[in-house]
Amino acid sequence: MSNLTFASISEGQELATFQRTTDFMHWNRYAAVNDEFVQLHMDDDAGKKVGQKGAFGMGNLQVAYLHNLLRQWLGDDCWVKKFRCELRGMNFKNDTLTAKGKVLKKYEQGGEKLADVELWTENQNGQKLCPGSATVVIYS
Repeated sequence: MSNLTFASISEGQELATFQRTTDFMHWNRYAAVNDEFVQLHMDDDAGKKVGQKGAFGMGNLQVAYLHNLLRQWLGDDCWVKKFRCELRGMNFKNDTLTAKGKVLKKYEQGGEKLADVELWTENQNGQKLCPGSATVVIYS
């Protein structure tokens, strides 16, 4: 539960990170929930057949990590009004993915208290894999 309020947000503020080390256990759990059992995500040989070093993680799992980042920051008294991201890089077994965010703008518009946030995931080498953004509504 977050104690986030509009007054507590400042432009340039960094969000507390959300981090996971990915492996077959994480991918299988995600695949089970989303009915996404695809050989490229489950079998190293299948990944190698398409020119990768082995099986690779689902892009949508990175999207879920960005949503987890927002949820841990926002708590229950907020709403994600807009969200977008781009899948630009792959993650592989045992990569550590970190979802990060930074408040770009805080403003009021149409009676709503809003914040625009830059979002991204990056691997343990600092490579940005999934850049994105969100606009959130803060109710308190």
